[in-house]
Amino acid sequence: MSQKQKTISKEITVSGVGLHTGVNVNLTLKPAPANHGFKFKRIDLENQPVIEADLQYVSGTERGTTLMKDGASVATTEHVLAALAGLEIDNVLIELDGPEIPIMDGSSKPFIDAITKAKPVEQDAEREVFELKETVAFEDTDKNVEMLAVPSEDFRVTVMVDYNSPILGTQHAQMHNYSEFTDEISKSRTFCFLRELETLVKHDLIKGGDLDNAIVVVDKKIPQSKLDELAKLFNKPSVEIKEQGILNNTKLHYQNEPARHKLLDIVGDFALLGTPIKAHILAARPGHQTNVDFAKQIKELIQKASANGRASTGPVYDPNKEPVYDINQIEKMLPHRFPFLMIDKITELSETHVVGMKNVTMNEWFFEGHFPNNPIMPGVLQIEAMAQTGGILALSQVEDPENYWTYFAKITNTRFKQKVIPGDTILFDLELANPIRRGLVHMKGKAYVGGKVVMESEMMAQIVKKD
Repeated sequence: MSQKQKTISKEITVSGVGLHTGVNVNLTLKPAPANHGFKFKRIDLENQPVIEADLQYVSGTERGTTLMKDGASVATTEHVLAALAGLEIDNVLIELDGPEIPIMDGSSKPFIDAITKAKPVEQDAEREVFELKETVAFEDTDKNVEMLAVPSEDFRVTVMVDYNSPILGTQHAQMHNYSEFTDEISKSRTFCFLRELETLVKHDLIKGGDLDNAIVVVDKKIPQSKLDELAKLFNKPSVEIKEQGILNNTKLHYQNEPARHKLLDIVGDFALLGTPIKAHILAARPGHQTNVDFAKQIKELIQKASANGRASTGPVYDPNKEPVYDINQIEKMLPHRFPFLMIDKITELSETHVVGMKNVTMNEWFFEGHFPNNPIMPGVLQIEAMAQTGGILALSQVEDPENYWTYFAKITNTRFKQKVIPGDTILFDLELANPIRRGLVHMKGKAYVGGKVVMESEMMAQIVKKD
């Protein structure tokens, strides 16, 4: 049974401190169009760079998953991504005014609450899910981690952790499908051992750390003098060891809360696949680095499936839906006119993404002289139509688009995969490859007919103000 993609119906902001940086951060979740995915936008930096939530941008996994692109980074991404994936949301722009996602209480629950208030809503596009067809194994002997993915009807996760600790012991946790995430997994908090915490604090590595945003496990007896020292370190009136060897914390939500949090981390890190999957993930002693390494292994299978036509079918055109721009509005933005205005509608448009549409008919002027007995749309005109679609994206960034020109600067990595003939409807789907700087617009695009890629290209244009 097919599902529709989902976004949120309104924007919502949460605020808190970054665990490692100690910086106060405002994070705003915003609705995004179909096929947008999850993207982070650093609004505190020049040009407000956008970082896609994608495995290729993982730059660090030390006590959290950090993404970096073109020098801009965002840290501790896993808890907010787990909340989005756990609620089966597909498309959201995540704006933040600092370098790190706020830690909140150390779980995904505050983000679950915010997303729920923002009212998830279905979109017109179908949700594409990758169904694992074979067993995939992963092992990291240095970290003593084993992971396995086996075919399943849902996204299911089973986790085992064993830290050789008399307090934690061996723990198991499982999630049979996403419907269990909110109530059974999302409120499980991050944890660490007291011996790790002391080292991190003394080396100024968790500036936003607090006994209220993590479970601190004490598995060795410590004197009162050490507790007094910790109280001073965390600016607390007192620190005590409560039941089950937990330092100064509220009561555990679950006896196996640490194992459930490791499961939560897997959900968040696997959101970086960019594609929901049907598979049962079994993990022994997992961590962020091994989650990412294993997810990359599965990503290769998704990419192979895509090359064989079993994955993304591109944007979906609904003729009954009101376009973002019709032909009259396009003419107000672009200087092109017949016979060189190559697109008929803009069906999707965001700050980083655009979809344009062209109906190819037998009455096109170029068929008269281009293979008259074998009508095929020239590849150079497909490129031109894609460029005009990209021009709409570029000009939508300025207040008075009619006063600007867009000029080609470069065309690279162009491939034609299937001929375009009369009767075809082409959808040109473009994304910004980098933020627009000094009027230079770098885009990557694909053209689809009937859900199949017929052409792809990478292009650069320059926006120039008219004299």
